[in-house]
Amino acid sequence: MRRLAAVLALVVTAVLVPAAPAAAALPDDLAHVGNAKQLIVVTGRGWSSTHATLRAYQRGANGRWRQVFTAMPARTGYGGWAWASRRVQDTGQTPVGTFTITQAFGVRADPGTRLPYRKVDRNDYWVGDRRDPRTYNLFQPSASRNRTWRVSQAERLAAYPKQYAYAAVIDFNKPGKVRWDAGRGEYVAGRPAHVGRGSAIFLHASGKGATAGCVSVSRANMVKLLKWLKPAKRPRIVMGPSSVITRA
Repeated sequence: MRRLAAVLALVVTAVLVPAAPAAAALPDDLAHVGNAKQLIVVTGRGWSSTHATLRAYQRGANGRWRQVFTAMPARTGYGGWAWASRRVQDTGQTPVGTFTITQAFGVRADPGTRLPYRKVDRNDYWVGDRRDPRTYNLFQPSASRNRTWRVSQAERLAAYPKQYAYAAVIDFNKPGKVRWDAGRGEYVAGRPAHVGRGSAIFLHASGKGATAGCVSVSRANMVKLLKWLKPAKRPRIVMGPSSVITRA
């Protein structure tokens, strides 16, 4: 009976005591911070986990980093994690690495971010069509002239009013020298993205569970982050399991 009681006590403890949060990685320990003065660090518990912890840091005039918000619970891809260079489209994996953050969008109006912000409508898509390398992993309006990408192979952003209420674009697999082509009525890239590695990786407001590869936090926390992010501070996001985050 004593042995049974001890086993039951362990089971109850395992159920009632929450798992420890992912270990914090200080910015000075990270490999690819570069000249960033704002840093978002997303740490997962393991390679298969869909739960993570997000921490935001800012570098002061003295060169030291300080955490600016309380650690935020986050969700990541239903397929776990994969190094960015090995990730494959439609696996539901969140790419491991360090990426810039240069733009934002949302179904809702600009909450006050300094990032370039686009309020999207039902005609706005993010393309993941492998047959069209020219627009792969780019925002596109469906009314673009000479459209070659398939609507069925793109995300209609307004179809996700909860998740995309507010979002920042994580520059994973980013095309090079993106510009607006007025003649075509669409964005074009000088250097295409790696077709098949994946598109539409965002930091966005949370839905009901894991994401398809993005990172999500509560809507309130997403607004906090958007208001805080400033292009002049060259923000970056570092993402990965805690075991490899210092190399991401």
